[in-house]
Amino acid sequence: MSQALPPGPRFHELSDLLEAYTDTGYTFSDTAETPGPGLASYLRIAARNPARATTAIAQIDDLLSVGPFSGEIADDVEDLPHIRPPMGTSVEDCLRIAREHLRRLLQDPSQIPQTNPQTVWEWNERLPELSQFLGGYLHQNHSDFHASPDYAIDEYVAESAPEHRAQAAQEITELLTMVSSDQELDTATTALGLDLLPPQGTSLRRWLELIRRRITVA
Repeated sequence: MSQALPPGPRFHELSDLLEAYTDTGYTFSDTAETPGPGLASYLRIAARNPARATTAIAQIDDLLSVGPFSGEIADDVEDLPHIRPPMGTSVEDCLRIAREHLRRLLQDPSQIPQTNPQTVWEWNERLPELSQFLGGYLHQNHSDFHASPDYAIDEYVAESAPEHRAQAAQEITELLTMVSSDQELDTATTALGLDLLPPQGTSLRRWLELIRRRITVA
């Protein structure tokens, strides 16, 4: 009998785990000794919240116990990101390798080296509220709804709960601390969904500092 899991999509955390591979070629490249870049990015996130690794292991066990091609879970599996196994191995083999890395993480999360995010997926997982703000309000796709960046920021302030604004401000502080160069900051904010230029004569770093102040004092 498969392990009972919390309400919600049956493989929600496994879906997040597999999503980490989509920025790195949609392929499993993990070995028993070393995680590939996709799994490594997930491990860095899970080391900050080990409960996610626990849930991922439970969902891997659930899928393997039923069988990935079972009709019982066909709809659930169809919704998962489709990651290709290396030639000569199966998806089940790859999930078992990932599971072992997750198990090792839970033994000692501090063993996972913490670096700046390396993929779009990891940036968005690391700074989720800032991702929601930048991608939802300061992205070119939303320009039809916002007359100007200032208007978009004001709309975010009006529509967002105080705790969400506080989290976004804290994540701006974290981002500015994490990256030192203008190029790194541009790469990070692009990954997080920012698609608009700062006001003329204002650097990106300074603009983020001004935005942080506006959403903090609101």
